[in-house]
Amino acid sequence: MSEKMELGTICFVGGGQMAEALIKGLIKKEVFSPRDIVCSEPMEERRKYLEKEYSISTFSSNKDGIKEAQIVLLAVKPQVMDKVLEDIRPEVKKSHLVISIAAGVTLERLERHLGKSAKVIRVMPNTPALVLEGAAGISRGKNAQEEDMKKTLHIFSAVGKAVEVDESLMDAVTGLSGSGPAYCFQFIEALISAGIREGLPRPTAATLAIQTVLGSAKMCMETGRHPMELLSMVTSPGGTTIQGLYQMERSGFSGIVMDAVGAATARSKELGKG
Repeated sequence: MSEKMELGTICFVGGGQMAEALIKGLIKKEVFSPRDIVCSEPMEERRKYLEKEYSISTFSSNKDGIKEAQIVLLAVKPQVMDKVLEDIRPEVKKSHLVISIAAGVTLERLERHLGKSAKVIRVMPNTPALVLEGAAGISRGKNAQEEDMKKTLHIFSAVGKAVEVDESLMDAVTGLSGSGPAYCFQFIEALISAGIREGLPRPTAATLAIQTVLGSAKMCMETGRHPMELLSMVTSPGGTTIQGLYQMERSGFSGIVMDAVGAATARSKELGKG
């Protein structure tokens, strides 16, 4: 991780699974201490859990949470975003940096509700941030300065990889990496089921499948080689692997994955319409 940056206090508006993943990762990497994280969350049971688990302060009121913070991170569902934005608008000052991680919610929509002077940055992270292996695409609003972008990149780079992208590509980021962990989990479960079908005990099949996916991802990341080059290293003429690959392609595997990303991207665009 890069050199420590002074960020002040961050308020998570919404304490769901994605907020928790970020809170856990940011504390673990010491980007924020628990005393510098607050969360506004309407469900009392959830507030008590977050307080006990991470030693952070929580509020039932969004406004009370924001008063404590310099950075406001909006972690609510797209369907309730407009209501939340109108609720917090009186408390959002020019000095606040507002970061949204809601799928499909555009910078224009955020700025329209928060006021023309609001400093807004849109981020699409994913849940592997929970284990410090997240992937995030980041786009800045018209009032966000270079320093605001540096802070946002610092936050999300601490829990994985973060890249700046043009906002026109954010729905594609949502469809690929935002929803991508679910595709990976589905693939892992399919591998496990296949192993069981061929006679392996579930624990053995799970260990082999999970480690295979993890190792393959690390090979892509650490060697920098094209995936097809790595694929060719495993695929010998007339061998077992080419037979498996043939069946996958015969079933339209690549097209299915592309269609899944396309469908999620389209849904992100729908959510963005509010």
